[in-house]
Amino acid sequence: MKKLLLTCLLTALSSTVLADKLAIVGGKVYTGTAQGTLESATVLIEDNKVVAVTEGSNVPDGYDTVDATGKYVTPGLIGAYTQLGLVEVSSSAGTVDSSVTDSLISATGAAFDVSYAVNPDSTLMAISRVEGITSAATTVSRSDTLLNGLGAVITLSGAADSVLKPQAFMSVNVSNSGADGNGESRAALWVMLNQVIDEAMQFTGSAQLNPTKPWHGINSRADVKALQPVISGKSPLLMFADRAADIRQVIAFKKRYPDIKVVLAKGMEAWRVADELAEADIPVILDPEFNLPGGFDQLGATLANAARLHKAGVEIAIGMETHNIRLATQHAGNAVAFGLPWEAAMAALTVNPANILAMPQQLGTLAQGARADIVVWSGDPLEVTEAAEMVIIDGKSIDMTSRQIKLQQRYQTRSKTQQTSQYIR
Repeated sequence: MKKLLLTCLLTALSSTVLADKLAIVGGKVYTGTAQGTLESATVLIEDNKVVAVTEGSNVPDGYDTVDATGKYVTPGLIGAYTQLGLVEVSSSAGTVDSSVTDSLISATGAAFDVSYAVNPDSTLMAISRVEGITSAATTVSRSDTLLNGLGAVITLSGAADSVLKPQAFMSVNVSNSGADGNGESRAALWVMLNQVIDEAMQFTGSAQLNPTKPWHGINSRADVKALQPVISGKSPLLMFADRAADIRQVIAFKKRYPDIKVVLAKGMEAWRVADELAEADIPVILDPEFNLPGGFDQLGATLANAARLHKAGVEIAIGMETHNIRLATQHAGNAVAFGLPWEAAMAALTVNPANILAMPQQLGTLAQGARADIVVWSGDPLEVTEAAEMVIIDGKSIDMTSRQIKLQQRYQTRSKTQQTSQYIR
């Protein structure tokens, strides 16, 4: 019933939200900037950008207004790691672009580029955005090669041009599952990874990759080209590992290649090496809800992982399995229950992933000039009983419906005479 009322509210406001100049007035505003959280403030939007956030309720002439009194206002949330737009039904091969077997163009997997496979019409986009997720990092989750290729940052607006930043990062799995296809041992995986990076560092000029010259590299020419932004530090390298011993190898890798912007992903036992991660300046993308081990790599899993990492000074962001990224606020709220400060939990959903993905000027904050991705919540977004009432993406209000909501409404309104006898009690 609450969802239905919120949908009706948004419908009434939608024409206002589409105005060129919009003021969201009176809400408790989490800015993600040095302004912090303002108890009662006004957010000004013009030409799809944030113009200013000011305390109080004064609105300049020419702005349409939305009353957010008693509500929370935040930047749009960012899924720091997903396969959104790449997978629809995991068991249906025709809808899965989140796994790769092999390719003639790539020997090590570096050249795979998911931006060509993103489907903005995926039903999972709407399911996620009505819960406040306005953008996400999306990438291959599994491949038969060493590297999982180039991931992209996407908007969840549903627009045809949904890729905000193609080739935004690269990823590699250095855990036990990553070793399965690379010599069946971490001993082989790490040797290969070091050689792949060393080889790519030798070819920094395009002339050296001339296709008419003989090539005998571990990488293909396309792989070497794809690795250049990574080895120069322009694009981050997400390294997936859970076991503390594997994470220490990630830290050692960072020391060997200090120019590479290393990011630890998953990291169920990251709390065990929190001080070392902080000293190495390695951020962590994690799901704070992981508690029970799924294998021997994850024996140290704990709900206090996020809080312990934050206390040690590690920058954290929240990323989750694609179909459940909509639950990111709930998982962040549980992390708060286990010691993570509220502001840190909000940062893990907004400004931190923007920093990790090298998009701090565009996403994750309500700073002047930032993209107008904004969510108005009925209350504290980290409380499971509250919900997103209004979601604005690139300055435009979205339709607060999804396939799940439509199914709910469809079957709530069916009378008993419309139901088949097997459902009548």
